[in-house]
Amino acid sequence: MKNVVTVGVDGTPHALAAARWAAREARLRQSRLRLLTAWQPLTAKPRAAPWAREIPHRPDPIIEEARAEVESAEPGVPVEVSPVREPPLDALAEAAEQADLLVLGSRGLGPAARFALGETGLDLVPRVAIPVVLVRARQDGPTADDSSSVAVGVSLHAPCDALLAFAFETAARRAVRLRAVHGRNLPPFAYDYDRSGAVERADAEVAARMARQELSEALRPWREKFRDVPVEEQVVMESPAPALLHGAAGTQLLIVGRRHLGHAVPRIGHVVHAAVHHAPCPVAIVPHE
Repeated sequence: MKNVVTVGVDGTPHALAAARWAAREARLRQSRLRLLTAWQPLTAKPRAAPWAREIPHRPDPIIEEARAEVESAEPGVPVEVSPVREPPLDALAEAAEQADLLVLGSRGLGPAARFALGETGLDLVPRVAIPVVLVRARQDGPTADDSSSVAVGVSLHAPCDALLAFAFETAARRAVRLRAVHGRNLPPFAYDYDRSGAVERADAEVAARMARQELSEALRPWREKFRDVPVEEQVVMESPAPALLHGAAGTQLLIVGRRHLGHAVPRIGHVVHAAVHHAPCPVAIVPHE
């Protein structure tokens, strides 16, 4: 463990919100907080080690604003600053190799204030091997920051130990309930095709009961390991993406998994895309095998 939480800052409100979130997380983890800002120089120069391209002697107003924000929000958290003269995507990818967690801001667009990662974020998330948290600027009115739970989406299609470890550790650090959400489409046997595809209620209940048993079995070793974490198991018999979004309602963080190995081209699945664009709270994307 590097014991470092890194947050990318660029002077925007959503980046400052990400910095505040990262500072709180650094305090909970008892980690150092690294504030990183990056820009591409007008003239290309030979590549060097990433930290050799830092500029330590000239104050950076973006970094200084973010430092003041986090020191006010979370006094006592050790803070490092890194203004880097390098394309942001490369700088953040390299910084991820030196951190346990990477935090990025997101833009709210329109009345839905949905997540908009932009080109850098969409390219970055599949490239890094550590969890990435996406935070939007705080909206007017109540927020979920003080909610008593975090949510995790559990697919059950394959082992996801890294995802569940992150989820249980997060709930334990924050002393909140963990809501484990599993969404599953009804199987073909639950439909009566002789009656225009109407759902057979008894068969649908059988399918739901099977899903609940599978979820409980997947969570059992983690509940035994984290006995102080209250767990709410929630099975929704619908497509995983909408089920996960419904399950995230009222939580302070939504945790989703991303397969990190097994694909020739790194990518983000449709469930992660849905969470990133529509979740009402910060989203943690956790890579796992």
